[in-house]
Amino acid sequence: MAETALRLGAVRAVPAQTFTMGSDDHYPEEAPARRVTVAGFAIEAEPVTNRRFAEFVRETGYRTVAERPLDPAQFPGLPPDRLRPGSMVFHRTGGPVDLRHLEQWWDWVPGAFWRRPFGPGSTVRRLGEHPVVHVAREDALAYAAWAGRGLPTEAEWEAAARGGLEGAVFTWGDAPEPADRPSANYWHGGFPYRPDPGYGGTTPVGAFPRNGYGLADMAGNVWEWTADAYDSAAAERSCCGAPPDPAPPDPAAPDPATQAIPRGVVKGGSFLCADSYCRRYRPAARRPQPIDTGMSHIGFRCVRRPS
Repeated sequence: MAETALRLGAVRAVPAQTFTMGSDDHYPEEAPARRVTVAGFAIEAEPVTNRRFAEFVRETGYRTVAERPLDPAQFPGLPPDRLRPGSMVFHRTGGPVDLRHLEQWWDWVPGAFWRRPFGPGSTVRRLGEHPVVHVAREDALAYAAWAGRGLPTEAEWEAAARGGLEGAVFTWGDAPEPADRPSANYWHGGFPYRPDPGYGGTTPVGAFPRNGYGLADMAGNVWEWTADAYDSAAAERSCCGAPPDPAPPDPAAPDPATQAIPRGVVKGGSFLCADSYCRRYRPAARRPQPIDTGMSHIGFRCVRRPS
């Protein structure tokens, strides 16, 4: 049992409960606040790390979505050199920018994937205990199947994130983060150009205090996939999602953003959530993410349910 936990990640029990899910006080997609019941389950104490994902890849030979060429049928009109594998990578801007245009700090980078998180030439050699990123939902599901686990539902994830604090705004309570007690890896500093020291990227899992269930990084660090589809037909562009042109198309071709790519729910916020821009490092926060798109701030963790 101890060897399995070391290999796959230890889990913590979340008791069966009825809790208030969502919020009427923040972003519209979180409403309405409602009472939801979940059965007891166990969830991994930390997001899946690069080290654990590497073991999965070594054993299975799995290739993530970001390592496969783009499907020409989904991007008609794109020249072959723009169908190369890649992913969305965050980069800091040179100074303050208009925050309405998130394409200023996101780039489609050919050759970026989980093992090359910033593109060709980058490495995860010193990032073994950081959360794996650039995973599409398909990749997260493949890992979960290998591990004999599953992805949490949105309700399970939010119940776990609350750590037993009924209706609290944050994973640690209702008050904002104390100035003398860092509580989560979200953006501190001028967004998106000047993070405070120690912020502006992923951090090792468990670097910040755990919640009441002993779970790390349920606020910030990386957004995490859930098993749920996003309950909207709209292809929304929320605060820190992918820009509409991951690979600039021919002007005569359809905009990839208009293609009917399903959205899944991601939860928890990331290192890019800034109070001045995207205060979504809260349990109630949620965002739609195209299921085929990994990014440099999206990871996951798994659950184990009673058989």
